[in-house]
Amino acid sequence: MIPYKQFLIDLAHTKMPYGKYKDRYLIDLPEHYIVWYHQKGFPKGKLGDMLTQVYELKLNGLEGLIRNIKQKYPK
Repeated sequence: MIPYKQFLIDLAHTKMPYGKYKDRYLIDLPEHYIVWYHQKGFPKGKLGDMLTQVYELKLNGLEGLIRNIKQKYPK
């Protein structure tokens, strides 16, 4: 499997592990929260990589892609 494909599948099924939006899927986080995190700086590691990708997807109106992936590749 292409590593980026697996990254997107993982992203589709990952929930925020802490904070005000704990247990909400990353793609479902409010846009203002993602923008705030972008300005503050995303955490290091895989979570930060995923939040960076969510920021780019939301910026370009592509959240639907992740929702489609979540349906196509259920966990």
